[in-house]
Amino acid sequence: MTTFKEIRGTDILALSSDPSNPEGGQIWYNSSSGTLKGSQYSSAWSSGGNINTARAFGAGAGTQTAGLIFGSPSPTTASESYNGSAWTTTSSLIAAMAQNAGTGTQTAALGIGGYNPGFSSTVQSWNGSAWTSAGALNTGRAGASAAGTQTSALAFGGQPQTGATEKFNGTSWTSVNSMNTARRHLGGGGTQTAALGYAGYDTNVTAATESYNGTSWTNINSMNTARFYINKNGGIQTSALAASGYTATAAAPAAELWNGTSWTNSTIQTTARYNMYGAASSGSSALIAGGSGVPTGSPTATEEWTQGFATKTITVS
Repeated sequence: MTTFKEIRGTDILALSSDPSNPEGGQIWYNSSSGTLKGSQYSSAWSSGGNINTARAFGAGAGTQTAGLIFGSPSPTTASESYNGSAWTTTSSLIAAMAQNAGTGTQTAALGIGGYNPGFSSTVQSWNGSAWTSAGALNTGRAGASAAGTQTSALAFGGQPQTGATEKFNGTSWTSVNSMNTARRHLGGGGTQTAALGYAGYDTNVTAATESYNGTSWTNINSMNTARFYINKNGGIQTSALAASGYTATAAAPAAELWNGTSWTNSTIQTTARYNMYGAASSGSSALIAGGSGVPTGSPTATEEWTQGFATKTITVS
């Protein structure tokens, strides 16, 4: 009988834990769990742990396995962190916010602007255990988007209707060239010198997409479905995920992937929602949580998006 080694050219290894970066098609036996596992390519949404407090209209930062959310529709100081399976309540914001923007990591994030009451220029900095005040924006706004890190960030768009863009050096904000289309409740991501802004609401719902090179914004290929109240923190300039949102009439479960050149329709989420929280390292690894859902209210559900090779348990009968 032909063996796996003769077919594949390698043994099935017995390991005490799953390899951190398995090759595509690799198979191994996990001696700790007593299961046969393999690395398989997939593109799918899966359920994650529910957030502790149902809410929407806030900000997020981090990645799929190390996320952070803060703020909500009625200005709140609530903040939660995610470890890839469960959410934990963390130290509160120092100023309650709604419709704020966020960027950075789970342990080094910025909460930017928002509403409480009126359009706020307040910026708050997170160090993994506590929030503190940071340099204020030049233009107070809500419903903006952001990119970059805690010490090198970019904030753009927002309400009252603006395309104003500002960059942060860790201490203060400087106004730079505005977006071509003033808009609010848009998606975004990337870095301070390579950012992406998409969708939103200008004088109507828009599908317009723009890229930023550190100096100016350029119009690039539009999304397939115009929408606003979309997920923020969608990834990077060359790989992003646009999930859900609201069209002119209803919540849109449609998801689209950006490859640096164009948007492609992708697998829809389980729950159509808008005003949800988002976190992503790229268009291949992201999460969305909470939001205003269907039919009403703010669901606590978290969904994780994974595109690429993922570890799967192999059932042997």
